[in-house]
Amino acid sequence: MSLPITKLVKKIEVAEQTMSFEFEKPAGFSYKAGQFADYTLMDPPETDKEGNTRGFSLSSAPYEPNLMCTTRMRDTAFKRVLKDMPIGTELELDAPYGSFTLHNKVARPAVFLTGGIGITPVRSMVLQSVHDRTGHTIVVFSSNKRPEDAAFLDELKHLEESSANVTFVATMTEPENSQQPWDGETGFIDQDMITRYVGDLSTPVYYLCGPAGLVSAMRSLLNGAGVDDDDIRTEEFTGY
Repeated sequence: MSLPITKLVKKIEVAEQTMSFEFEKPAGFSYKAGQFADYTLMDPPETDKEGNTRGFSLSSAPYEPNLMCTTRMRDTAFKRVLKDMPIGTELELDAPYGSFTLHNKVARPAVFLTGGIGITPVRSMVLQSVHDRTGHTIVVFSSNKRPEDAAFLDELKHLEESSANVTFVATMTEPENSQQPWDGETGFIDQDMITRYVGDLSTPVYYLCGPAGLVSAMRSLLNGAGVDDDDIRTEEFTGY
């Protein structure tokens, strides 16, 4: 069976060295917020040992008209081709995959502990929850070095302002290196920071998303605070 074909319709820089790419949604295609897709370049002008296929979280919410993926722009053949790709270029789409999706029990808050580009599936899940009025209480922690590095920073701030159920906590670990003023949280996500915004740590379902080191550190922190692994869901980003 041949894979669906999608077309690039838009590309935009959403943070330093970070771009979002929007693709046409194939007819009949559906997915759950938080899932990912494999994109394959068709006859690219260059390639390397990493190949012509990449898996990206869908940073778009299912209700949005296009499919969006967001990625750090490392210097690889795939990402050079993607960055320079003309609008209208076709790619193969193999999706959806993954079970990093929002839990059903509305009585339990959803707490997202993310680092860097790990915010991508979280954007999808939070926007879809607000759109569907699921009623989940949502707290999103997003850790970056500087505001310039933080994808969807302004969008998620605005979402918090317009939604009573969403709390967005951005923290910067190197704000002194920023060209922008920063008056929000600083330092790495720790138990004190989480407790200030969440309260009882035993109640939520936790979603850990980002580099492997962050995911491991957050799991250890939560386990140390008495949170069971059954209440922790993870998605590691390696290599971007």
